[in-house]
Amino acid sequence: RQRQMCIRDSFVKRPKILVMETIILGLGSNRGDSKTILAEAIKRFALFLSKIRTSSVYITKPQDYLDQDDFYNMVVSGNYAGSPASLLKTLQQIEADYGRNREAEIPKGPRTLDIDILFFGSQIVKLDNPPLIIPHPAVYRRAFALIPLLELYPDYSDPVTQQPLAAVLAA
Repeated sequence: RQRQMCIRDSFVKRPKILVMETIILGLGSNRGDSKTILAEAIKRFALFLSKIRTSSVYITKPQDYLDQDDFYNMVVSGNYAGSPASLLKTLQQIEADYGRNREAEIPKGPRTLDIDILFFGSQIVKLDNPPLIIPHPAVYRRAFALIPLLELYPDYSDPVTQQPLAAVLAA
C-alpha cells in the first residue's frame, strides 16, 4: 500500500516553476508625444513585470540616421517570469500598439516607440527565430542606454565579460 502511493505520487503533475529574472529594457521615442508614450508603455509593463524601476528620461541626439528629431530615452527594469522570446513578442506588440511598423520604417529612423531588451538576468541569448541577441549587441556603444542603466545600477557588470559597464562608458 505504501509503495503504491509513492508510485502514484510520482505521476502527479507539478506546476512548472517560473524563474524570475531581472530584465533591463532600453526605451526610445522621437515621434508623437514621446513623454506620454514612454509613460504609457511603463504602465503596460506593470501587466507582466514586478518591482519596476525607471531611470530619468534623457533627450539625446539620433545616431546612425541623423535626419530626425532628438530621442527621449530611458531604461526600465523589472522582474519577469517567462522566456526571452515571449518577452520579445510582448514588447513588439506594445511597440505596434503605439504605431511602430518595422516593415515600413527607415532603419534606425524615427519611431513612436522602440523597446530593446538590453539584459535578461545574466543570460546570454542567441535566437534565430525570432531573431534575438542578449545582451543587446549595441548596448556597449550607446551612451543613451548606458547612462540611464548606470543611474539605476551603478555597479552593473556585463554578464559576458564581467566588466563593469561604468568602465565601458568611461572608455
